[in-house]
Amino acid sequence: MNDTQTESPEETPRKPSKGIYVLPNLFTLAALFGGFYAIVMAMNGRFDFAAMGVFCAMVLDSLDGRVARMTNTQSAFGEQMDSLSDMVSFGAAPALIAYEWALRGLGRWGWIAAFVYCACAALRLARFNVNTAVVDKRYFQGLPSPAAAALVMGLVWLMTDLEVSPEDVRWFVFALCLASGLTMVTNVPFYSFKDFSMKKSVPFAFIVAIALIIAIINIHPPIVLFALFVLYGLSGYTVYAWRRAKGLQTSVISTSTDEPDEQGLHK
Repeated sequence: MNDTQTESPEETPRKPSKGIYVLPNLFTLAALFGGFYAIVMAMNGRFDFAAMGVFCAMVLDSLDGRVARMTNTQSAFGEQMDSLSDMVSFGAAPALIAYEWALRGLGRWGWIAAFVYCACAALRLARFNVNTAVVDKRYFQGLPSPAAAALVMGLVWLMTDLEVSPEDVRWFVFALCLASGLTMVTNVPFYSFKDFSMKKSVPFAFIVAIALIIAIINIHPPIVLFALFVLYGLSGYTVYAWRRAKGLQTSVISTSTDEPDEQGLHK
């Protein structure tokens, strides 16, 4: 008689199911709520609150990835969730809010500008996902979608705060939507600040500088935030022009020749 017994299907040990990390995804969901809240506020005519919602989503979006890395809770699910949240908060929300606030009066030109911005945000996020492994981590390839959203929402917030009529700046909003949208899909390098680590010690002056920046922002948030992101939006073109003048590589794509799929990415 054979002593070896075969295990029944019921006795076969099951592999533990893959769960979802709660902490980083809570920040992502909170950022998604910020974008949704912004759209609802715009529908109710509270464009100042709409802009604040997008800026809050920016802060939360900057934290979810850092929290995931610090707690070693990165996951493919989190990456996809983050992209979908970004599309709502920094793609659809700014386009819809800008249209409702100022672009509606331009007719078809208004919704075309809003759509171009929204489409460029989607293209930028898709390109970011597929180029993650080959892009220099110190730079973004094109204007990041949160910064593009900050430009559009910063203008809406500033003009609302100054009680400027949307009719007076509708063509400026039109140009800004096109410029920020198209800048997202360029190859212009923008500094990513990803080489800054919260685990490393920093000079005391660095903490003092952060305190000063916070104090300056609180002087008048709409003006200061809009000005800061205008400077950031111009910084990429400055770096691009400086590299071209020095004869340096302007693309942030790595120059590896091992991957044939990288051909054409360096232009």
